[in-house]
Amino acid sequence: MANCSHVRLVRRVRPKTIGCEECLAEGLEWFHLRLCRICGHVGCCDQSIGRHATAHFHETGHQIIEGYDPPEGWGWCYVDEAFVDLPDQTPQIGPIPRYY
Repeated sequence: MANCSHVRLVRRVRPKTIGCEECLAEGLEWFHLRLCRICGHVGCCDQSIGRHATAHFHETGHQIIEGYDPPEGWGWCYVDEAFVDLPDQTPQIGPIPRYY
């Protein structure tokens, strides 16, 4: 995995929701979840209809996400388009509903 200068911005976060925040609000289904390691936003992956994790990056500029469902422990930097090593893994806050 590559490292990038944005990894220094990673924070220990608490997920804001137990599923994709926007999909839950809109009644949509998701495939996998991604956790913003800057603010704790939970969004769906690019294989999902909403692509809310990427949309969150474009709206906020928050660069680093964690593969969150299932907990995968990898990080991704949207700016450098590269996998990154995270300093820790975020525990899930409860059972995540499955929609695929």
